[in-house]
Amino acid sequence: MVMKTNKEMIMKTNTNPVKNKVLKSFSSRLRNLALVIIILSISANTIASEIKGVVKASRKRYLENTVIYIDKIEGKQFEPPEKQAIFDQKNMKFVPHVLPVLVGTTVDFYNGDAVMHNVFTPEKIAEKFNLGSWKKGESRSYTFMNPGVAAMLCNVHPEMEAFVVVVETPYFAVTDKDGNFTIKDVPPGEYTLKIWNEKLKGDDITITVPAEGDVSVEIELKR
Repeated sequence: MVMKTNKEMIMKTNTNPVKNKVLKSFSSRLRNLALVIIILSISANTIASEIKGVVKASRKRYLENTVIYIDKIEGKQFEPPEKQAIFDQKNMKFVPHVLPVLVGTTVDFYNGDAVMHNVFTPEKIAEKFNLGSWKKGESRSYTFMNPGVAAMLCNVHPEMEAFVVVVETPYFAVTDKDGNFTIKDVPPGEYTLKIWNEKLKGDDITITVPAEGDVSVEIELKR
C-alpha cells in the first residue's frame, strides 16, 4: 500500500478546478458584502442636515449672542470634545461674551491682558467656583459637568461679565449681530429647540429634521 504525502494531497486539492472556483466565488462575495456593510455604516454616520434660522426682537441690540440648541435627547449621551474650549480675558472683557459648551467640556480661562484677572461664578451648576487670580499669559481651567447657565465674573474688575451655557447635546449655535445662526451636522429626527438670551426669552420649538434637506426656523424674542 502506497501512502500519499501531505504535499501530494495538498497539490491534488489545489488542482481541483471546480472546488477552487467555488472557493474564489465565495471569497469574492464575502469581500463584496463587507464592502457594502462599510459603505452603509459610513452613510448612516454622515447623513446630517443643518438647522438655519434667524432670531428677531424689537430691540436689535439683543439679537447677538443668543444661544440656540437642541434639548436633551432621551437615551443618548454625548462625549465631550477632546479639545478644550477657551475663554480669553482681553481688553478688560471676556471673549467671547457667551460660550455654549457640551456637558463635560473643560474650559480654559486665559488672561490676555497686562493686568491681573480673576474668574469666579456664584452659580451652583458650576459649584460656585473661584479660580483665583493670575497674570498675563497664564490660564486656569474648569470642567462643566452640569447643564445650565453660569455667569462668569472677575472680582478684580466688577464690570466684566460673561456666560457659559452648558447643554446636553453637541447641536448648538450662537447668533451673529443680525440674529442669524446655523446648527450643523444634525441627524434626522424630531427635536425640541431651546433658546437662551441674556435679557429676553423665546418659546421652545418642536422641529423635524429630514434625512435630506435643511430646516429653516424663525424665532421671536420677547420679555
